[in-house]
Amino acid sequence: MATLKDIAAYANVSSSTVSRVLNNDHTLSVSEVTRERTPVKIRKGTANGKDLEAPRIGIIFAQSLEEELVDPFFSSIRHGIESECSEKEIFTVKSFRLKGMKQEELLQDLDGVIVVGRVSPETVQEVSDHLDTIVFINHKADEDLYDSVMIDFEKATKHALNHLFGLGYKKIGYIGGTEREHYINGSSIIEDQRQTVFERVMHEKGLLDSEKVYIGEYSMTEGYELMGQAIKQGNLPEAFFIASDAMAIGAMRALQQSNIKVPEDVAIVSFDDVDIAAFASTPLTTVKVYTEEMGRQAVKMLVDRLSGRSVPLKVMVPTKLIYRESCGALLKKQ
Repeated sequence: MATLKDIAAYANVSSSTVSRVLNNDHTLSVSEVTRERTPVKIRKGTANGKDLEAPRIGIIFAQSLEEELVDPFFSSIRHGIESECSEKEIFTVKSFRLKGMKQEELLQDLDGVIVVGRVSPETVQEVSDHLDTIVFINHKADEDLYDSVMIDFEKATKHALNHLFGLGYKKIGYIGGTEREHYINGSSIIEDQRQTVFERVMHEKGLLDSEKVYIGEYSMTEGYELMGQAIKQGNLPEAFFIASDAMAIGAMRALQQSNIKVPEDVAIVSFDDVDIAAFASTPLTTVKVYTEEMGRQAVKMLVDRLSGRSVPLKVMVPTKLIYRESCGALLKKQ
């Protein structure tokens, strides 16, 4: 039997690329020559002398392609899913964007589906009416019915804030994005736990200044714009908790242009620990989210469910605060 790795070697591309080409993933840019030299996929394999079929897995992305491109959080989850499928030689994977998705297209010949992102209860019901095996990533559906892979935003946010408190900061601002619940024809704004926990903790300590909470979209450009607003407003906080690394990098650019130094003048702790965080103009202290592992776990759970497990599980992937220069801890030690 030709394996995914065999096909990749033959086509002189990566196994992940083969998987995406075979499933007509139009978010992947490859030449027509590469597509043409990639053989037709083969579902059947063998184990213990018996024919087996690789499961047909669908992936629904609640975010638009544009949202995924500006927020590495979701592209890293995608990479984890693709890597795990590649290693398990599951390459009958179909990818869909929730917006404008046609159910008959989605549900055709699928054994199970992974849903990435927050989706409305109506959307969950629409999918579950046709498929029993669903795993949710970064979304809490009915725990009595569905598997899910989550992170503890409350614990992670508290950890970041306690680090800033421990360094002596009291005047702390917040820059964050708008969290949305998605459905086929649009989306609606919902609670962002990072903002909620930030405001609650600061309020409990008598330190909350609502004028120092800036909300936009989760992108580098919005981080730049929102920090620009904070600079223009004046009386900058001593530190900021910023809800994504992309926003933090944009925010630091705005500070740099105004000759405001990080961390000497303003300290920053952010969220995600994407690859670029360590290489920012001032390396970011950030909450590391194991996004790629979230994708891998979802694939494992889906395969396990298709293999007969009946009890739904929730996996809570831990986070870790990564200490770098932007928080000012190194300066305070000197």
